[in-house]
Amino acid sequence: MTIQILGGGCAKCKKLEESAAAAVAEMEIDAEIVKVTDMDEIMDMGVMVTPALAIDGDVKTTGKVLTPAQVKQYL
Repeated sequence: MTIQILGGGCAKCKKLEESAAAAVAEMEIDAEIVKVTDMDEIMDMGVMVTPALAIDGDVKTTGKVLTPAQVKQYL
């Protein structure tokens, strides 16, 4: 499983990445967390507001900083 954090590296993007990492650790699943900072790639995925969370290339949320519990709902 690949979890993508889409955003330019702002504080909200970093917080979403931390939440995703915490959720993966709590669930003890094998997942790779990848930061996507290339704005062209982000827009190609249909994301206009960051941060965004995608799992295996499927965008789940945009413009929200999720808690670990919220991320776990998508995993």
